[in-house]
Amino acid sequence: MSDATLTLTPPEHAENEIKPRLEIDGHDPSMLISMRNIWKTYQMGTESVHALHGVSFDIPRGEYIAIIGPSGSGKSTLMNLIGCLDTPTQGEYWLNGKNVSEMDDDELARIRNQEVGFVFQTFNLLARATALHNVELPLIYGGVGASQRHEMAKKALNAVDLADRITHKPNELSGGQRQRVAIARALVNHPSILLADEPTGALDSHTSMEIMDLFERLHSEGNTIIVVTHEHDIADRAHRVISIRDGQIEKDERIK
Repeated sequence: MSDATLTLTPPEHAENEIKPRLEIDGHDPSMLISMRNIWKTYQMGTESVHALHGVSFDIPRGEYIAIIGPSGSGKSTLMNLIGCLDTPTQGEYWLNGKNVSEMDDDELARIRNQEVGFVFQTFNLLARATALHNVELPLIYGGVGASQRHEMAKKALNAVDLADRITHKPNELSGGQRQRVAIARALVNHPSILLADEPTGALDSHTSMEIMDLFERLHSEGNTIIVVTHEHDIADRAHRVISIRDGQIEKDERIK
């Protein structure tokens, strides 16, 4: 494959722009995430629809990133690839030194459980299970023994200020508390990435800011956080923003 030619940012916008690396055809092993020339194409009858085309970027450990874009921009497709819920049609995705773009479904499932903690807009909690049991679920899937997973789940709930709610079920918790349980569940395996999909979409504005304050604290403690959103005020809480439009990166800039 020939060397890629990069279009550089015009000088007037260059001061905050994240410069793309020149070695587009090879990943950077120092990075937690390296995406190289990522395409995702869906067949709609006889038509090929390119949800992503030629996306490349790096994410170092400990970064706090927002991926933002309007409906249909490709941000959800990109989130699915980052979270190992899908694989690209073309290109390479390296996560924590592993080329996940070539993995089969079983390998992807193992990587998801080890490397990615998911936070969803609708919380995705088991209605009849306590907060403690909900947080334990990834550990159960990972084969962790009962006493160890109880202790790990308690620590995760304590990290999101819910140590006094471990026996409560979701219907006994507020929306913000339910999202905190979901964040504790995402953190309990000590994943490489905390990946949040519209994490404040089901919350009021005050509770949304409380959850974003929590993300800021978790980031300050060393966690790598990626928030996918269409809301600019949520994206502005991150330290770097990748804007997606029409399946391509429109802008990649550091804001803090």
